[in-house]
Amino acid sequence: MVSKAKEKFIKSLQLKKNRKQAQSFLVEGGKSVLELLSADFTVQSILATDRFVTDHPILENYTNLLTITSESALVRMGTFQSNNAALAIAEMKENTPPSMDLERYILVLDDVRDPGNLGTIIRIADWYGMKHIVASRQTADCYNPKVIHASMGSFARVQLYYTELPSFLKEKKWPLYATDMQGTSVHDMTFDGKGLVLMGNEAHGISADLQKYVDHTVAIPRFGEAESLNVAVASAIVCDNLMRNQA
Repeated sequence: MVSKAKEKFIKSLQLKKNRKQAQSFLVEGGKSVLELLSADFTVQSILATDRFVTDHPILENYTNLLTITSESALVRMGTFQSNNAALAIAEMKENTPPSMDLERYILVLDDVRDPGNLGTIIRIADWYGMKHIVASRQTADCYNPKVIHASMGSFARVQLYYTELPSFLKEKKWPLYATDMQGTSVHDMTFDGKGLVLMGNEAHGISADLQKYVDHTVAIPRFGEAESLNVAVASAIVCDNLMRNQA
């Protein structure tokens, strides 16, 4: 049985200000909860259906954090229209800069506001083996439930670092690649094996105050009539070309 106070707390985590105050976030759905348990997050509580617990013996290691509840209760407390598995509450990680020496490429996001796009970009970074993303402070909150859901579990393996991008890029030691329709085709660009890859805002592209830090501009050739590409799609195309010769 979930108390009314706990239910209220869980629902409150849908808002950024409440997540920030509690330093906690919500994870919904069976796959995402299992990914959370396999990662290095501190889990505070797990709510799951009896069937989900039976099907996943790993939950026996979390009996002190586990509450059995109904599908309707999971839906009532969360953001999903249906949830027959689980939800969990975990502690946010510290906002820590990446160790550049351990990376090959790092995505840098300039004011990517849409949570769905951010979650998809996290999933893309995970697919291509990127462990960190650097983001402007205006970029969507990586602990937003929509971001967590869109990442399809990749939030557990890719860590975001929020910072003032001009200050971060001013001190960069790696080449900075940025997408631009007037740049060199991504098919012809020679990448150096390490670098930062700057992706801009969905509507306005890369901020003017960041342009001076760009070393190479990269274009995705257009063969049809579409006006633009979704930032997550563009990120996937660039990442694929970055990593093509890195295996």
